[in-house]
Amino acid sequence: MSYTIATFYKFVTISEIEARRGQILAFCRENKVKGTIILAQEGINGTIAGGNKAISTVLSYLRTIPGLADLEYKQSTSQKLPFVRLKVKIKSEIVTLGIPEVNPTQQVGTYVAPQDWNQIISDPEVVVIDTRNDYEVEIGSFQRAKNPNTQSFREFPEYVAKNIDPKQHSKVAMFCTGGIRCEKASSYMLSQGFKEVYHLQGGILKYLENVPPQESMWSGECFVFDERVAVKEGLEIGNYELCYACGHPISEADKNSPQYESYISCPYCCDRLTPDKKSRQEDRRQNREYQKQQNSLNTDF
Repeated sequence: MSYTIATFYKFVTISEIEARRGQILAFCRENKVKGTIILAQEGINGTIAGGNKAISTVLSYLRTIPGLADLEYKQSTSQKLPFVRLKVKIKSEIVTLGIPEVNPTQQVGTYVAPQDWNQIISDPEVVVIDTRNDYEVEIGSFQRAKNPNTQSFREFPEYVAKNIDPKQHSKVAMFCTGGIRCEKASSYMLSQGFKEVYHLQGGILKYLENVPPQESMWSGECFVFDERVAVKEGLEIGNYELCYACGHPISEADKNSPQYESYISCPYCCDRLTPDKKSRQEDRRQNREYQKQQNSLNTDF
């Protein structure tokens, strides 16, 4: 069976948020949809997966909520359901910058369609910034893009204050996975006095979906927050896995490292592996192997 994956967000004021959460949760359960949806006063952000008809039904329902009639989404498919549960959460922000007064519904940078993005980032006067976290940037990014080396989006304002000056850098272009972080970042940059601020509409995912590989200025793969781990051109599933110990994406080269031990550690966390933690990871590995054996016995007729 093929599963449909839909990623969406929108900055919009959502009223009666507690009631909305319960309604959305019940509707998704009724349609056997898995994934995560975040609600906040500033909008909605989510990635869900399920049968094609179920996803279409849920998206149609979300568009009946005031302010979401034009909700856009990015769609891909997978042979494996990328989520094991459904979560609908209420948070203070749908993407956490930590500066409540930044409001993309009041001011936002210039949206750049995927087919126009290459021209923008090829301009030598444009400072290109990857607004994602360092572990995401490590496995893929656009040519000429600066890596802020942040551990979380909350650190982005500090990076800007120390490295980007509106008096020296007149043009700034930003991007992220699905468009939400760079949209909020563009609102922040405008509030800091930057005049020409661009951001990739639909994010890297829309770019990989629409721009042919022979024209692409993307290098590597794009980290995604589900069991696919990463995707490449055409939104095909990539070649990375996650370390069970630290959650860092790992490549085949990482798995061939002497610092890699399946289910225990990888080159990115082995130096932090205490004897106690290694013992806990070993127990988890044994439990997983036992579950695999049981599942094999249960399906062996």
